[in-house]
Amino acid sequence: MRAVLAQISPKLKKTTLQEFSKFLENVEKDVDLVIFPELALNGYLLKDAVFEDAYSMSELEEFAKLSSTKDLVFGAVLKVGHKFHNSAFYCSNGKIDFVHHKSALPNYGLFQEARFFFKGDSVEPFESRFGKTFIVICEELYDANIVAQISNEKPDMVIVISNSPTRGFGDDGLLIQKQWNSLLRATALLSGANVLFTNRVGFEDGLGFWGGSCAITPKAQISKSAKLFDEEYLGIEIDTKLSQTQKYLLREY
Repeated sequence: MRAVLAQISPKLKKTTLQEFSKFLENVEKDVDLVIFPELALNGYLLKDAVFEDAYSMSELEEFAKLSSTKDLVFGAVLKVGHKFHNSAFYCSNGKIDFVHHKSALPNYGLFQEARFFFKGDSVEPFESRFGKTFIVICEELYDANIVAQISNEKPDMVIVISNSPTRGFGDDGLLIQKQWNSLLRATALLSGANVLFTNRVGFEDGLGFWGGSCAITPKAQISKSAKLFDEEYLGIEIDTKLSQTQKYLLREY
């Protein structure tokens, strides 16, 4: 399986279908899966613009048509009735196969998501063509109950999309990157899954995003990672055929 982690810099506006299709021009034709960040179609610091820039499901079904030759994952604001969700979409064969609404909405410090979004009910697995799959949106991976659920389900793949701001500069690197790598590696080791993390870059109103997208093996090793602060389309090769026995034998004590 060939995947691309599309570490882009989303604009703080509603992305058009034409604009999104241009992102895919940077991806080779024989790729199986392309993963974009959280809120890739909207940007992060939307505030009241959430109500103007949300997508309907019918609009996003047009975006899903771009998945006719490769599966796509992207984040966007979805309006469902009177509710607005920070959502992730898994698209395959030109259709939306799965929708996940973010269930852990940070509302502290610079984060104000709970003011503008309704939270989802749960994090649930689904069957993609690469096996049992979870999609996790940013803050959800900080929830020990969610990590435990993923571990118990023993999925084949965990997709994590994020808008993680830059914090904790130090002589030995970014503290936030170290924290994320610890969470991602623990999730991979406990679940026996391939973990694919796509984080955005760029700036919004002085807030910077660090990138560092990466792939983690079931052995909890970072197999490949993107650079910090710059856009990158990181190509990776993933073995999705490992049995549970093989995953167990990969573990070291």
